Amino acid sequence: FIRWGEKKKKKKKKKKRVAMPIIYSVISRGATVLCEFRTTTGNFTTITQRILERIPPQDSKLSYIYDKYLFHYISEGGIIYLCMAEEAVGRRIPFAFLEDIKAQFLSTYAEKIQIADAGAMNEEFSPVLQKKMAFYSSDPSADKLRSMKHDLTEVKNVMLKNIDSVLERGEKISLLVDKTDTLAIQALEYQKTATELRTAQCWKNVRTTLLLSFIAAIVILIIVMAACGGVTFPTCRSQPLPANTTALDSISSWAPTLSSISPL
Repeated sequence: FIRWGEKKKKKKKKKKRVAMPIIYSVISRGATVLCEFRTTTGNFTTITQRILERIPPQDSKLSYIYDKYLFHYISEGGIIYLCMAEEAVGRRIPFAFLEDIKAQFLSTYAEKIQIADAGAMNEEFSPVLQKKMAFYSSDPSADKLRSMKHDLTEVKNVMLKNIDSVLERGEKISLLVDKTDTLAIQALEYQKTATELRTAQCWKNVRTTLLLSFIAAIVILIIVMAACGGVTFPTCRSQPLPANTTALDSISSWAPTLSSISPL
């Protein structure tokens, strides 16, 4: 009966669903893609292209929902910063990610953005997208970082629309995402982060040990110097013998002669 009760309790337990990371990000000038990065395969680039073609030229922030995924974008100065993530990730972290890559992209290509060809920044900036996506997808401090940026517009004020509003009437696209590849990449990123943390901790321990050893050596040196009368250790150095005096003469000068010893 006890075993049956234990099994019943186990059946009631549900595994907590792990949110997918940021799956795809792209930076474009209008519908012209300048750079992009994806963590898995799928046809989400087709839907992204539809969204890019229909984003108005005015500055705006918006999220489109499609099935279990959200497409978030910031449009500013004719440049669009867009990412795709699972709905469970929420909207705060994706918009923090977009603000971050926007700032770095503008500081890097301020003068080239308006004249760059399609894919011109992909080779150089896609590794930046990859690194930022990994950070905002797996690092717990990412959400804390977002909460500290008071100058950002509150995400709750960003409108959420259905993806159907940007598709042609009657058009239906099935969103396909290879979750197996995404989970594998996420696991790899976790492993990489853990390795980096272990390496950093190891070097921290080495530096601490060397610092403590150095301090201990300095303390010992100071104590010895104080005991020996100064930097040159004058009281601890052996006194030199007088000139033309051998060690045997020195010893005999201290030894009593036979004549000075009274007979018993």
